[in-house]
Amino acid sequence: MSSEIHEGSLKAAPAAAPIYKKTWREKRWERRRRRRAVEEILGWVMVPLIVLGLFWGVRSGLGALGTSPTAIIQGVKTVIGQ
Repeated sequence: MSSEIHEGSLKAAPAAAPIYKKTWREKRWERRRRRRAVEEILGWVMVPLIVLGLFWGVRSGLGALGTSPTAIIQGVKTVIGQ
C-alpha cells in the first residue's frame, strides 16, 4: 500500500466549462416544439376515436329508434326520385 503513495504537488483539476444557460427564446421554442409534437400525436389518436364514436353513436341511436342508416339512405333516395 505504501508504494501507491505519490508525494509531491498535485496536478490542477481541469477547469469546468461554464454551463450554457438557454435564453427565454430558446426555452419558448422548445416548449412550442414539444407542444406541437404532443398535439400531433393526440390528433392522430383522438380523431379516429371521435369519428368511430360518432359512427357508433348514430348507428345505436338509429337502432334504438327502430331504423338503420341503410333505411334512411333508401328513404332519401326514394324522396329524391332516383
